[in-house]
Amino acid sequence: MRKRSINTTLGEVATSISMSKTKQKRAKYIFIVGGVMSGVGKGIAASSIGKILQARGLAVTALKIDPYINVDAGTMNPTEHGEVFVLQDGYETDQDMGNYERFMGLTLDRGNYMTTGSVYKSVIDRERNLEYKGQCVEVVPHIPLEVIGRIRKAAKKARADVAIIEIGGTIGEYQNILFLEAVRMMKIECPEDVLVALVSYLPIPGKIGEMKTKPTQYASRTLNSAGIQADIIIARSALPLDEKRKEKIATFCSLRKDSIVSAPDVDSIYDVPLNFEKDNLSAILLKKLGLRAKKNTLDEWRKAVASSKASVKPVRIAVVGKYFKTGDFVLSDVYISVIEALKHAAFASGRKPELTWIDSEEYEEDSDRVSELREYDGVLIPGGFGSRGVEGKITAIRFCRENKIPYFGICYGMQLLVIEYARHVAGLASAHTTEVDAKTKYPIIDILPEQRAKLARKDYGGSMRLGAYQAVIAAKTLARLAYGEDAVMERHRHRYEVNPEYVGDLRKAGLVFSGTSPDGRLMEIAELPKAVHPFFLATQFHPEFQSSLLHPHPLFLAFLKACVKQREMVQG
Repeated sequence: MRKRSINTTLGEVATSISMSKTKQKRAKYIFIVGGVMSGVGKGIAASSIGKILQARGLAVTALKIDPYINVDAGTMNPTEHGEVFVLQDGYETDQDMGNYERFMGLTLDRGNYMTTGSVYKSVIDRERNLEYKGQCVEVVPHIPLEVIGRIRKAAKKARADVAIIEIGGTIGEYQNILFLEAVRMMKIECPEDVLVALVSYLPIPGKIGEMKTKPTQYASRTLNSAGIQADIIIARSALPLDEKRKEKIATFCSLRKDSIVSAPDVDSIYDVPLNFEKDNLSAILLKKLGLRAKKNTLDEWRKAVASSKASVKPVRIAVVGKYFKTGDFVLSDVYISVIEALKHAAFASGRKPELTWIDSEEYEEDSDRVSELREYDGVLIPGGFGSRGVEGKITAIRFCRENKIPYFGICYGMQLLVIEYARHVAGLASAHTTEVDAKTKYPIIDILPEQRAKLARKDYGGSMRLGAYQAVIAAKTLARLAYGEDAVMERHRHRYEVNPEYVGDLRKAGLVFSGTSPDGRLMEIAELPKAVHPFFLATQFHPEFQSSLLHPHPLFLAFLKACVKQREMVQG
């Protein structure tokens, strides 16, 4: 009975796939898997493949599969996993979703992201609702079938010619084997529609000085053990792949030499689509998938990349945060969208960005060190949570305000700006956020009323104010000048807000709330008039989530413009 049940289920899927081929446009599927080590660049490879296929006139969508039991990325430690990227619909995801949106100009939703936890949860919920009609629900085939269903649903919703699916983790890990099983099953049912790209690393050991292919050979064999043969190998390394290594990989990994694509380290991630096209990757993909498309049109992208490289005059920005350190190393991925948004704006301003990471705890240990901020053209404080490093950030904000250094705060960076202003200008000396000091005399920043009940019942995951909300922009303000619009949609991720009880006092003291919710209850942007400070502005939302190389965010552009002006003024 057990075998019969599994075979019946697989038969139903095969019938469903067959019917879909006749009823609607057949989507093609490109799976991106990683070999040898984590951080090999699967997300950038997936984003770049999407970009070059778009340039051939194809409709593309992208999905990320994370092999974590977490239901979403919102509860993951940023110093271990990197940035939490928030989608338009409020879903908290892996940072690679941000790369997809930035490269391909897409607006993705929760249907494009899944974790092991979310997949299992869906299957268990369906079982509880009797949706399996009495079957014995098993890890195989029901978990892979749920994955397949989600992939196909996302492709259908996007009306995609090609869906690109990145599978997190590294080949050989136990955690992603069920996702590889989904790939194997799809490959069996519709082999002409499924392509697998293995992104693998080729080390060049310093004492040996030779590029080694053996780890990639092992990765390919390990993928074979899951029942999957790679159709393409994207060879990541410090240097370009030579012909000898291409031949060796082709021979031992059962591929033609033209299916081995060189992907050397580059100065900018935005070079990757252009490098892929040097190896004719889009043509290779189209041929393998049986697709026809127009001639490549990467002209706008190529022009933007060339412009970024032409920027040689520097602009120095200090990013003051607390999530940089991971052991003896620096993890800038925690703020990857902020970093990319700064780059986009700098390139558009004709400047080369020089970014420095500063741990805010250093200013708590020695407040005199904050004077080093004079060396920078601007200071940015990104989002964050908790009490660690808070006083150091407030010290930095005060220094920027008093010394007229351009300052841009995001999320927590806005809340701390308001606290600093309340303490040192509005006369509310002990002002604080209840997140740090629940008994503060002046709770300038307090938890949203609707959030209080959620925390009381320990409803933490996915329960913040998340996703896109409208902000109304006041006339004759820095924000209005930057946007050129009286209303915008921006993405949020927070539980705390400026306390409405103190807004009047803060306004009387000179702080301008240039952006508010449509009902005027929530403060979305705080700033000082240009007559008082060259640029002192912060947002409760995360503008970095909607910036891209081709379309830099208006507020980042305004900030960089102020930084450039500051530099020119200092240099005379």
